[in-house]
Amino acid sequence: MSNSISPLSAAGPPQGAKAPSGGSAVRKATSVGASSGTTEPAWVKYTLIGVALTFMFLFLVLPLAAVFAEALRKGGSAYWEALKEPDAWSSIQLTLITAAIAVPLNLVFGIAAAWAIAKYEFRGKAFLTTLVDLPFSVSPVVAGLIYVLMFGAQGWFGPWLMAHDIKIIFAVPGIVLATVFVTFPFIARELIPLMQAQGNEEEQAAIVLGATGWQTFWYVTLPNIKWGLIYGVILCNARAMGEFGAVSVVSGHIRGQTNTLPLHVEVLYNEYQSVAAFAVASLLALLALVTLVIKSVVQWRHEREMKAIAALPPERPQNLKASP
Repeated sequence: MSNSISPLSAAGPPQGAKAPSGGSAVRKATSVGASSGTTEPAWVKYTLIGVALTFMFLFLVLPLAAVFAEALRKGGSAYWEALKEPDAWSSIQLTLITAAIAVPLNLVFGIAAAWAIAKYEFRGKAFLTTLVDLPFSVSPVVAGLIYVLMFGAQGWFGPWLMAHDIKIIFAVPGIVLATVFVTFPFIARELIPLMQAQGNEEEQAAIVLGATGWQTFWYVTLPNIKWGLIYGVILCNARAMGEFGAVSVVSGHIRGQTNTLPLHVEVLYNEYQSVAAFAVASLLALLALVTLVIKSVVQWRHEREMKAIAALPPERPQNLKASP
């Protein structure tokens, strides 16, 4: 089958006509696309922006404002009295202790899991990845019930624990275990795609140059993943302090002993102490806002560092002197 060329295409443009420049047409289309962003009408853009802002105001800003307004409804003195109550301080301390234990454990587990999944090929890798995502698909209440089934008085290990006077359920260890379970994926899931995108070339080069495994991790891998690691730790800490479902099942709701901040809010609200409940809830909201600010700063620092690296001039090869 022969290829045919039309007379017009073979003869080129008509006499006196200027042929269009392909490069200028591409540049024009690119500039138009870059300036407009999309080809949709302006009213579509403003409608979408308005819907997004309305949704954020109704479901984010307005509830937060209502929490602080209700907490301060009877004045600042009632607000501080609710926070200075011994049970409130106990719940604050337990929340901080739980986060201080769960976050470092998830830091170690998350780095190890991300390293294994991203850097190595082994049998069962897909199964390990599924296990990392398991807390996302299992209800926190179900997770708490699993720990009750394992460590409760009638559970698998309950008789042995009672014989040795070890308390896990309705005690601090059970709260920590439940919190570790529900917060496990946050650090690992931030690091796995980051490590996979970076590859193994830098680590292999460091090992070839004589670096040990720990030296490779501290001086090569850790600096490359620091921003993703910080971001994962922030999310993990926020979830650890705000977890309710799993902790509610394993805590026993012992006031002043096993109530975290979310559980203490529920107890106060059920006792019709609305001002005290909203005061403690406002403390959780403040922690969430602080977490959001820290997350935004981390993202800004990371983007600034990436722009600085992208703005660096390319490395030039050294001039070699010609041998005589």
